[in-house]
Amino acid sequence: MRKALFILGTEAFDLIYGDEHRRSISALIDLHPKPQTPDSVLGNPELLHEAEMIFSGWGGPVIDKTFLRHAPNLKMVFYGAGSIRRCTGAGFWENGIRISSAYAANAVPVSEYSLASILFSLKRGWHFARTVRESRRYPSKQDIPGAYHSTVGLVSLGMVGKMVRERLQPFDLKILAYDPYLDDETADWMDVTPVSLGELFRQSDVVSVHTPLLPDTRDLIRGEHLASMKRNATFINTSRGAVVHQDELIDVLRRRPDLQAVLDVTYPEPPPPDSPLYTLPNVVLTPHIAGSAGPECRRMGQYVVDELQRYLQGQPLKWEITRERAAVLA
Repeated sequence: MRKALFILGTEAFDLIYGDEHRRSISALIDLHPKPQTPDSVLGNPELLHEAEMIFSGWGGPVIDKTFLRHAPNLKMVFYGAGSIRRCTGAGFWENGIRISSAYAANAVPVSEYSLASILFSLKRGWHFARTVRESRRYPSKQDIPGAYHSTVGLVSLGMVGKMVRERLQPFDLKILAYDPYLDDETADWMDVTPVSLGELFRQSDVVSVHTPLLPDTRDLIRGEHLASMKRNATFINTSRGAVVHQDELIDVLRRRPDLQAVLDVTYPEPPPPDSPLYTLPNVVLTPHIAGSAGPECRRMGQYVVDELQRYLQGQPLKWEITRERAAVLA
């Protein structure tokens, strides 16, 4: 049987790979009985010599030239998490090793968080909850867009953005989308209206960001975009903090107390202790919880098991990441 081993952080191993996943994997391949960490395997590198496959995840090793000198037979990496950027070091792609990621499984809870935040924001729920708490009275219910014929703007239609669009399908909303790679046929199929980034911010009652962090998306969203938003609009970011120019975001939120920001990601993360993001009344911060957490992580383990079965049967892999694909993923 083909030999393999787990190499990832101890906590991540327990989160991602439940007993049922470990049994399934062990039944299919010759799996080393003890999961390894990057430190333990580098202290005992002979464990890598015969390994054809590595099962990894958060806290996994950087698979670079140094690592690969100890793993001459490595052919496949199953990464039970999202972005593979920290995993694929110098020399990885040159060795013809294949890698599959459970990023699509991680996109599910992000889209669920986004859906909940969008719908609550269309009711201006954050504003009213804060106002009731601070004033100890019920304010008049004014300027509520609601989820009927309001406008939601999605910045990028990658894996998460598409899932958010699917989850918004049952609601009577107009969906705008900014994505440089969106073609007319896909826009029609998804029932979205392609617009410029500026137009999306100007027209939307809620803007939800799903942009991968790439060199050309860093600071993509500037103060001018945020300042142009409708009165009482909401800005939601579950992608990466650095796609937004944070100083300009803070400046606009200070000048526009009617705007609401829901930020699951910031840059840096977490914000420094003296950051105004902690004290601005129109900011809701959550500690990067949109992605898989707790039992949700087991979905990623199941994606790995399913992908392993496809690999062993010689079928096309559903979640394989090529070098070209890796360049445009977060």
